[in-house]
Amino acid sequence: MWTILGPLVCVAICQIFIWFTFPHLAPEDFRKVAITATILPTVIAAPLFFMHSLKLRELAIANHKLNDLASLDGLTGCLNRRSFQSTVEDWLRRTSQGAFLIIDADNFKSINDTYGHERGDEALRVIAGAVSASMRQEDLCGRIGGEEFGVYLPNVQIPVATEVAERLRAAVSDAPFAPYHDDDYRNLSVSVGCAVHSRATSYAELFSAADEQLYVAKELGRDRVRLAVIDPAVEAQLQGRRRAAN
Repeated sequence: MWTILGPLVCVAICQIFIWFTFPHLAPEDFRKVAITATILPTVIAAPLFFMHSLKLRELAIANHKLNDLASLDGLTGCLNRRSFQSTVEDWLRRTSQGAFLIIDADNFKSINDTYGHERGDEALRVIAGAVSASMRQEDLCGRIGGEEFGVYLPNVQIPVATEVAERLRAAVSDAPFAPYHDDDYRNLSVSVGCAVHSRATSYAELFSAADEQLYVAKELGRDRVRLAVIDPAVEAQLQGRRRAAN
């Protein structure tokens, strides 16, 4: 667009200039000047605007790469912790319903101790790929700790949140992980803490609720999903029970 419009604008400016500057030229002379004022700006301006367009495109690509470097985790390709939290907080300002999942790799220290940190990194990439493939298009995934991932599901209720959480847990269990790149596969698993909310909330509140459920999932034997509900009706019931107990 720049390559076409730029020379056309230059030609138009030149034509306007000669129209007002040489109004008394003979028709034949004016025609020659007009032709010159068309060809010369085109020959000069077209390559310049073409190079300008290329530089703008290169700059846009470089900016895109810088944004990726600033927002993505270099190992897994998921959002990094800062970008994940910022994006979830943006969603929470627009919606009062959704689910926050914390996904933690089970027995990850034994993978590093047994196979080395390089294979441990590969295990994290396998987990991240399985989780990302199990999410919906609008869902968010970020690496929020060493072997810990966060997922936010906008505008979902308990049935969908439970279904997605179980699906990604099963996807990790089914994901092939061969530490030595042979047929000796090791099973991976994750524990999932989930907090479903149906009122306005904050990232900190969701994280705390999901993290508490993750701890319970670990205590119960790992490789499972535990869910908490942040709901005004449920909270009112709990408050009523506390008052009755007191």
